[in-house]
Amino acid sequence: MLDEKYTGKGRVLLLAGGGRIYTDIAARFVRSERELDEIVASPYSRQIVRNILSSGHRAALEFDHFIFAVEGYSRVTETQLVRKRLASYLIKSGRAELGGKRRFSVVYPAAVAEFTAALTLPDGSTCQLSGRQLAELTRQWYEAGLEAGLAEEDLRYLKPQATEFKAIIAMNAHALHDWFAIRCCRNAQAEIRDLAWKMLRLCRKAAPDLFEGAGPNCLQLGYCPENSRQHPRCKGHILTKDEALQQLRRGSVGHLQDELEADGEDTA
Repeated sequence: MLDEKYTGKGRVLLLAGGGRIYTDIAARFVRSERELDEIVASPYSRQIVRNILSSGHRAALEFDHFIFAVEGYSRVTETQLVRKRLASYLIKSGRAELGGKRRFSVVYPAAVAEFTAALTLPDGSTCQLSGRQLAELTRQWYEAGLEAGLAEEDLRYLKPQATEFKAIIAMNAHALHDWFAIRCCRNAQAEIRDLAWKMLRLCRKAAPDLFEGAGPNCLQLGYCPENSRQHPRCKGHILTKDEALQQLRRGSVGHLQDELEADGEDTA
């Protein structure tokens, strides 16, 4: 039987992260002349974490790690997820031999499941198939292959991108800020955006100081760097990078370029 799920219903659990924050210890270490045991014993400082976030010097954030368990998302989203290289992934195997006990799970939008189209079969006849029926036929073909003795690692080549994936994901706080900036954006694909926002909400709850201001680029930067590719819903509400630069140039920075260039000459 087809195990059918819809996009937007994926689950995310936070397995580890939060509690004691190490970003402030890492930040103290860089400039403090005290002994290490004194630095470690210092009371936690929210202000130090805020200073790190506001300054953009985020290397100290790399000492706080978060581990998530994810299920109910499609291979479409897995492909986009693993583009984030500063992360660790352990993804449930699709090639292991399970003796026919593997669940044939698919995750897709309800509109795709219901959409019906006229198809021409190899014998020249035609039929009407919905997305759900197409997925069901793929499942039957897969199970027939198992009965015929084909290896699961070979049969999976014709599995749809809608196949569900499950994973353990680990990122440090710096990598998460960078990932949220792109994947929480309205321009992100809907399913990975759903995953990103669920992860962000868990992070905010577990470590609110570390993720204050985290989110899409417009929240972190104060403008949208997408410029002409800005999402239609954001136009007129959020400044693009070009618009923000124009406002800056019209402001009180008339001699800034000359001053910066003079600084550069002094250090040459």
